[in-house]
Amino acid sequence: MKLEDVKTIAVIGAGTMGHGIAELAALAGYEVKMRDINEEFVQKGYKQIEWSLNKFVEKGALTAEIAQQTLKRIIPLVDIKRTVEMADVVIEAAPEIMKLKKELFTDLDKYATKHAILATNTSSLSITEIAKTTKRPAQVVGMHFFNPPVRMALVEVIKGEKTSEEVMQLTVDLAKKMGKTPIRVEKDVFGFIVNRVLVGPFMFESAWMVSRDEATIQQIDSRMKYYEGFPMGPFELQDLTGIDIGYHLTKEAGLPVPPLIEETVKVNKLGRKTGAGFYNYKNGGANYPREAGEKFDPTPIYALMVNEACHLLEQEVTKPEDIDLAVQLGAGFPEGLLKRADRIGLEKLHQTLKSLHKKHGDERYKPSILLQQMVNEGRTGQAAGRGFYEYGSKSSGVHEYKSIQVEIDSQKIAWITLNRPHRFNTFNSEMREELPRAFQELAKNDDVRVIVVRGAGGKAFSAGAEITEFSLGKPYQFAELGGVFNVPQECPKPVIAAIDGYALGGGLEFALACDFRIASKRSELGQPEINLGLIPGGGGTQRLARLIGAARAKELVMLGERISAEQAAQWGLIHKVVENERFDEEVRAFAEKLAAKPPVAIRLVKRVIDWGSEAPMEAALFLEREAFGLLFSTEDMIEGTTAFLAKKKPEFKGR
Repeated sequence: MKLEDVKTIAVIGAGTMGHGIAELAALAGYEVKMRDINEEFVQKGYKQIEWSLNKFVEKGALTAEIAQQTLKRIIPLVDIKRTVEMADVVIEAAPEIMKLKKELFTDLDKYATKHAILATNTSSLSITEIAKTTKRPAQVVGMHFFNPPVRMALVEVIKGEKTSEEVMQLTVDLAKKMGKTPIRVEKDVFGFIVNRVLVGPFMFESAWMVSRDEATIQQIDSRMKYYEGFPMGPFELQDLTGIDIGYHLTKEAGLPVPPLIEETVKVNKLGRKTGAGFYNYKNGGANYPREAGEKFDPTPIYALMVNEACHLLEQEVTKPEDIDLAVQLGAGFPEGLLKRADRIGLEKLHQTLKSLHKKHGDERYKPSILLQQMVNEGRTGQAAGRGFYEYGSKSSGVHEYKSIQVEIDSQKIAWITLNRPHRFNTFNSEMREELPRAFQELAKNDDVRVIVVRGAGGKAFSAGAEITEFSLGKPYQFAELGGVFNVPQECPKPVIAAIDGYALGGGLEFALACDFRIASKRSELGQPEINLGLIPGGGGTQRLARLIGAARAKELVMLGERISAEQAAQWGLIHKVVENERFDEEVRAFAEKLAAKPPVAIRLVKRVIDWGSEAPMEAALFLEREAFGLLFSTEDMIEGTTAFLAKKKPEFKGR
C-alpha cells in the first residue's frame, strides 16, 4: 500500500490524544472514524474537535468553510467493528496500559481489513509486545504523537521487531501529510527517543538530587528555566504532564523511582490535574525566583541525558541529528541535546558520570561505551573541533552559532538554517545578533557563491518575532530591530529563502529581503502583526508594497490573514511553488544553477537591479552600462566567451 491508497483513517480513543489525532487526519483530507467506549466519551471528543476548529477560524488560520468540511469528515462511533472495517490505517490512542492495548489490538486484528496498518500512539510501551497479539506483526507500528497533537510538530515512528520497511515509510509519509515532522526510531526500546532522555535523566535525576538533599526543587527549576533556557524546570514539567505518568513508565521498565516521587504519588499529589504536586496550584502554582538557581550546577542532569542518548546511538536506534531535533520539537529543548553536550565538553560530562558512579554505585551513572570511546579519541566537543558533530576551524570562515546552523557544501552553496524548531524558528535576540555575523562571514568567503536560508523542523521557515521578548524591551530597542531584515538584501551574493511551512510576520519580512523565494505547497504566508495592535517593522509595509502593489500589501497587512503559497505566487510574492515531496530537491537544483554562473556578474546584476529599481531611469541605465563595461575586464568574461565559441561548459572562477 502507498500513501495515495490511504483514504480512511480510524482513530481508537476520543480523549485528549485521540480527538487531536482525528482532527489532524481530517484536516489532512482523510475520512475519519473516531471511536470510544461509550457515546458520552466520543461525543465529548467530537465537541472538542469542533471547538478547536472554531478557534482556528477565529485566529484566521482556517476559513469557516474549510472548518465545516473538516468536521463533516469525522464520524463518531462506539462500535469498534464499524469503526475499523473499512479503514486503511488504524491509530490506537487508548490509555497507556499494556493489557488494554493488547485487548484492543486483538479486536483490531479481527475486524480491520487485511491490508490495514495498525498503529499505536504509545509513548513508551513495546510495539513488539503489542504486535504479538495480531496475525500481522509486520503491519503494526508505533506512531507517537505529542500532546497536544494539533500543536506539537513531532511524531516518533517506531519500528517493532517485525514491522516492515514499507509500513515504516508509509507511516512516515502519513505523518508528513498531517503536517508533522516524523523521526524514525529504528528499534523498539524503552522510552523511544524523547522520553528516554527526558523521564529518567531530566525529570528523575532532578528528583534524586532533591531526595539526597543536594538541591531544592526551586533551585533546579530556576536553573533549568532561567539560566539553561528550557521552557520550564523538570518539576514544573512533571506537574504539567502528571507526575504519575513518569512514575508508571519507570515502574513498567523495572527502574528505581526516587523517594521524592514515590512520596508525592502516594499522597495523590499528581500535579495540576489534582491541584497540587511539587507546587500548590490552589495557591499560586509554580512560582520560583530567578536567583534561586544561580549557583546550582546542572552538569549531572546533562551527563545523564547525554549518556542515555549515547546508549541510543550504540544500539543504532537513531542518529545524533534526529535526537537533537526530537528533543527540540517534542520537549522544547532550547537547542539540540548533543549540540549542547559538544559545547559543554564531553570530557566534563564523562568525568561527572565517573564521579557519580563511584559515589553512588548505581549502574545508571556508568559511562556508556560510546562516550568513553569518544573521550579516548579526543572527540570531546566543539573546543576540540569534533564531538557528536564536526566543527569548522576559524580558517574555514565558518564559526559555530547557537540559534542558527551554517554549512557550506561542495557546490559552493551556503545553507543557513534558522534553528529554533521548538519555537517555529522565531527571531529572538540571539538570532538577530547571529544572522548578520553569519552573512558577513559568508560574503567574504570565496568558497560561497549562493546562500540559502531555511527553517529547521519541517514546520516553519520562521513564524516571526519571539513575542515573549516584547515585554522585556524598551521602545527605542524595537525601533532598531529592522537591521537584521536588511541583511539578505545588503549581501552581495544571491540569497534564496527556502520556505517550507509558516513564513509569518518577521519571518516573511526576512524572506522579502532575499532575492528569491521558493515555497512548498503546504506553506502559509502572512503579516499578522495587526492582530497584536502592531504593524510590520522589518519591511512588511515597504518591500511588500513594492513587490505586490499597495492594494495587495494593505490587504495582507490590514487583515492580518494567512494566504497559501499558491495564492502568494499569483500575487507575485513567491517566485516558485513546488510539490512538498520535491521541495529540497527543487531548492538545491535552483541554487546549483545560480552557483554555476559567473560570481562577479551575479554580484553586479544584483546591485544594478536593486539600486536601479529605486533610481530614475536615466541613472539606472547608467549603472547598467557601467557594470556591463566593467565586466569586460574580468577573467570570467573571457572564460564565458571562449567556452561559448568552443561549445563547452564554462568554469567560472569569480575573477
